[in-house]
Amino acid sequence: MPLTLPSMAKTKMPKMPPMPKLPKTLLGIDMGNDTLKVALCRGSTVRKVAAPMPKNLLREGRVTSPEAMGEFIKQTLKQNGLRHVTHAAMVLSNETSYVREVSMPLMSAEQLVINIPYEFNDYITDELKGYVFDYAMLSTPEDIERERDEASDEHAPTMELMLSAVPTGVLDDAKHIMRKAGLKLVKAAPSLCAYISLIRRAEAVSGSTEPREYCLLDLGFQNIRMYMFRGERHIVTRVLETGLSVLDDAIADAMDVDAHLAHTYLLTNYEGCQNHEACVNAYNNLAVELMRALNFYRFSNPDSDVNDVWLCGGGAVIVPLQEVIRETLDMNIHQAANLAPGGDRIPDCYQYIESIGITLD
Repeated sequence: MPLTLPSMAKTKMPKMPPMPKLPKTLLGIDMGNDTLKVALCRGSTVRKVAAPMPKNLLREGRVTSPEAMGEFIKQTLKQNGLRHVTHAAMVLSNETSYVREVSMPLMSAEQLVINIPYEFNDYITDELKGYVFDYAMLSTPEDIERERDEASDEHAPTMELMLSAVPTGVLDDAKHIMRKAGLKLVKAAPSLCAYISLIRRAEAVSGSTEPREYCLLDLGFQNIRMYMFRGERHIVTRVLETGLSVLDDAIADAMDVDAHLAHTYLLTNYEGCQNHEACVNAYNNLAVELMRALNFYRFSNPDSDVNDVWLCGGGAVIVPLQEVIRETLDMNIHQAANLAPGGDRIPDCYQYIESIGITLD
């Protein structure tokens, strides 16, 4: 099974490989650093399962033992009555995949296969032959025709694409994990593609003729990611080298407990710890870093009119953090659950955004 990117646009030049039709019932699997998230999706019906990830089973986004991970997934599905499902889609971690958008001279699909790897020369230090590459067209047929019409000696026709590169070993491990879990892997794609599929659906539902601008904040434990989109077109991702772990540290110091217990306190708001002065200071520091990232984006994209933020990840349920982000960024705050099919009816949907998105076409 090849790497799978969402089909952005259909055009005759170059010809896109046919996208396999996904099963109507599909398991979306997101292997997070702390939690395994599984979403059984059947149309707008979603059944979700989460299980704490065993220690040392993931290291820097890479599975350390495909055998053990497959067995863990198998047991998790069995314990939650999901053994009847056979097909799965997997989210590939940000640490193990590369995604970028490029402008390239207009060429055939055969020429693309040869040239795409060289677009990653500045990103990949290993040998390129150890990676699997895929592409999705961003240019529309109208864009292609316009480029051809405007072509001249000074202006060669170009096309825009989204490219992805994943180590061959990562995809081999993914297939091995699924076989061990008793599943057939029918789709594997970087987490960014899960968000694109969700936004594509939201755009289709809205019926708007103009693409909306989206800022998605993944408030994770190790770091925070700010994803910027215009419609389903990814613009940029900013990674903040800080995350909810600073809140655990603040609570641990303030309440004289270890970091593990502090994390439980944070999620349950034990004794109102989310409003502790130490946490409020940490919220402000995180929000300032987010403001810097947003200001840089606006400076680089002067035509931006982004004023809405969608939250996901563990921090999406910390209300005081949401309020500080709203006040600091001066933007409308939404739950990313609103982007998922039936998300408003799915408890804790913020945790399952990627595992739901990866099951969508």
